[in-house]
Amino acid sequence: MAKLLFLETATQVCSVALADGDQLLALKESESANSHSSLLTTFIQEVISEAGMKLKDLDAIVVSKGPGSYTGLRIGVSTAKGLCYSLEKPLIAVNTLQSLAAGMKNKTMPDAENVLFCPMIDARRMEVYTAFFDADNKEIKATSAQIIDENSFADLLKTHQIHFGGDGAEKCKDVLAKNKNAIFIDDFRISAKDMIEIAAAKFEQNQFEDVAYFEPYYLKDFIAGMPKVKGLR
Repeated sequence: MAKLLFLETATQVCSVALADGDQLLALKESESANSHSSLLTTFIQEVISEAGMKLKDLDAIVVSKGPGSYTGLRIGVSTAKGLCYSLEKPLIAVNTLQSLAAGMKNKTMPDAENVLFCPMIDARRMEVYTAFFDADNKEIKATSAQIIDENSFADLLKTHQIHFGGDGAEKCKDVLAKNKNAIFIDDFRISAKDMIEIAAAKFEQNQFEDVAYFEPYYLKDFIAGMPKVKGLR
C-alpha cells in the first residue's frame, strides 16, 4: 500500500496527515489564524516521527489544490512541490471541495435517498466557493463562486436533501435553513485525512501532477486591498 503525506492549507485550518493505504497513521491540526507558514513543516516532521518513518519512505505527496485562501494555498503547494523535488516523489492534487464533501459524508452517513453534499468555503461577504457532490463523491455541479441568497439552489432543494458544511456554510444558515431539505452540519471542519480515499485512488491510477507547472486552483484572482492615501477619505 502507498504511504502518502497529505497537506491541507486551503482555509484557516492547517492540517497534515500521514496514511498507509486507507489507514490513517498520524494527524496534526490547528485552527490558529495565519499559522500555516509556522506550523506546516513542524506538523510534517511530527507525523513522520509519530509513524516511525522517514520522508524518503513516502510514495507520494498529496496537496489540497483549492479553491480557498490565496496565501494558504500558495504555502501548501510550494511546500508540497519542494518535498516532491527533494525526495523525487510524485505529486497528487485533490480538489478542496471534493475533500470537504468526503468528510461531510463520513461525518453524517445519511441514509436518505437523493442526498447531495454542498461544501462551502468562505469567500467575501455572502460569497462562497462551492460545488455539489453525490453520495459517491462524484461532482454533479461544478466548482464556482456563488453569492448566496434565499433563492440559491432552489431547484435542487425541491428534489434533494442537501447537506451543507464547511467554513462558508455557517453564514448561509439563516438564509437557507428555512427549507426543510437544507441540512447544516455543525462543528465540521476541513481535514487532511478526508483526502485519503480520493488520493489513494489517484495513486493507483497514476494520476500525478506535473510538479514544474502545477499551480493552485485559486478560482478567482487575488485582489489585494488598496493602500489608504493619507489625507483622502
